[in-house]
Amino acid sequence: EVQLVESGGGLVQPGGSLRLSCVASGFTFDDYAIGWFRQAPGKEREGVSWISSSDGSDSSTYYGDSVKGRFTISSDNAKNTAYLQMNSLKPEDTAVYYCAARRGAWGTLLPWEYAYWGQGTQVTVSS
Repeated sequence: EVQLVESGGGLVQPGGSLRLSCVASGFTFDDYAIGWFRQAPGKEREGVSWISSSDGSDSSTYYGDSVKGRFTISSDNAKNTAYLQMNSLKPEDTAVYYCAARRGAWGTLLPWEYAYWGQGTQVTVSS
């Protein structure tokens, strides 16, 4: 059974940091690109970042303009886990964050390109 399980969300003050984790099982992690997406109430799902399907030290990464310079995506293939380090958080970053897996080397920020999805983790940025 394919599973993606996110964790690490929570309530944080503006300017704070959170690290999200996405643990994958049921498929060959090395063969999939991993993407992070978010969805705020009343808004469409937005692509945040993706990491290519290679060893963590040689991976390619990509970020949406709204998070570039503040968020960092990484992966640990030995642990079948992807991470999203979020720094300098803003209230507009508040959303449910999802990780997703796309077969192949490269990711995209288009949600319909991804076959597998986690259940999401809530991130709330508020004072």
